Amino acid sequence: MSFTFSKYVPYYRENLKLAIPVVISQLGHTLVHLSDSVIVGHFAGTISLAAVSLVNSVFVVAMVAGLGLAYGLTPLIAQYNGQKNYAECGKLLSNSLFINVMSGLLLFIIIYFGAGKVLDHLGQSPEVLAQAKPFLLLISASIVPLMLFSTFKQFAEGLGFTKQAMNITIWGNALNICLGIIFVKGMFGIKPMGISGVGYSTLIDRTLMATVMGFYVFKSDRFKPYLRDFSLGYIKLQRCKEILKLGAPIAMQYTFEVSAFSAAAVLMGQLGAVQQAAHQVAINMASLTYMMASGISSAAAIKSGNYFGAKSYGDLRASAMASYHIVLLFMTFTALILVIFNRALPWIITSDPAVVEVAAHLLILAAIFQIFDGTQVIGLGILRGMGDVNVPTFVTFLAYWIVGLPLGYWLGLKLGLGPTGVWYGLVAGLGVASVLLYLRFTSTTKKHIENYIFNDTLKI
Repeated sequence: MSFTFSKYVPYYRENLKLAIPVVISQLGHTLVHLSDSVIVGHFAGTISLAAVSLVNSVFVVAMVAGLGLAYGLTPLIAQYNGQKNYAECGKLLSNSLFINVMSGLLLFIIIYFGAGKVLDHLGQSPEVLAQAKPFLLLISASIVPLMLFSTFKQFAEGLGFTKQAMNITIWGNALNICLGIIFVKGMFGIKPMGISGVGYSTLIDRTLMATVMGFYVFKSDRFKPYLRDFSLGYIKLQRCKEILKLGAPIAMQYTFEVSAFSAAAVLMGQLGAVQQAAHQVAINMASLTYMMASGISSAAAIKSGNYFGAKSYGDLRASAMASYHIVLLFMTFTALILVIFNRALPWIITSDPAVVEVAAHLLILAAIFQIFDGTQVIGLGILRGMGDVNVPTFVTFLAYWIVGLPLGYWLGLKLGLGPTGVWYGLVAGLGVASVLLYLRFTSTTKKHIENYIFNDTLKI
């Protein structure tokens, strides 16, 4: 085994050096929602926690769609940087900033005015809906600064600068937790705000993060060679299309997966507030490990983009396999944690014994799909770095909306298996996505290597 894996050691080091800051930064998006759930679960009760679950299940779909659009910039920046075309990097940032601001405003309108109306017709508890509506307004408004932050973050990460976004995310989450507790409980003379308190804390946190990240990009000397051609005058339809050609399918990939989990939260709401709150607890725990794997995936996309731009296909394949090894080891470890501590972990978020009991069973299933979840997101990242996004988009739709969600609905609601039945379907969807994306990766990289060798032979 030492001989087999020894050739990957340099790639392990490179990928981890790039991935660790990205992992921490990516984790920040989930920690915001986790901290909201912890604060509400302990200080506001089960009904409020169910309301957070309902709103987050709607908001997270829009959030990942927006983040997917922003991610379209990273592989392009990585490829042009690999070609040492610095001028094009600055021009792409101009266009990405325009796209993401417009997208943020559109998503806010869709979330608040569109989803707000839909919630009334999903068979949810009236008590949960009454608390959900004010929270929805505040959390949906935070999508605009989040898109601004993501634009600068993806630009910096595409160039291999990942630590600053990590640092900003760490401080932003600390601020979010402090403000959330102060606003929800009502401290230092502030009137208790209940569930709206975590909405205000999230909005303030994301606004400050966007401001600081933008200041860092524009003021740092390391970006000056890339920003010489940054100007709103370089916003062109062709460049916008180039970004959207990658960003739109990536947004759809994330949307198909996350919306399936959000739909599962709605199904849980039809089973009861306890089941919905338990789903929120379990999905928060699983989302932590997923976002860590997503960070490794983002690093894999950057390295794949670099190697793809330089036409170094052998290195691309070796680096990609190293990313698979890393995520398999990591997700196996987290799966063991979820199994061993399945009855202890839910208490972090809630003190309701009924919710803890249901969540403990769901965490066993979360442990099972850890491996599938990690490998499927790595496959998406590698293919994204190569500019291969259309077939993976179809794969995600097939896995989650043709296989996973219908199976979960049938098992959970029709056959009466309840929450575990819904999660059986989610596990099946992740398994299908994992296998198909790996097969796509192996066939695509093999084709590029064979074509490169063939062209070199012709030159000789």
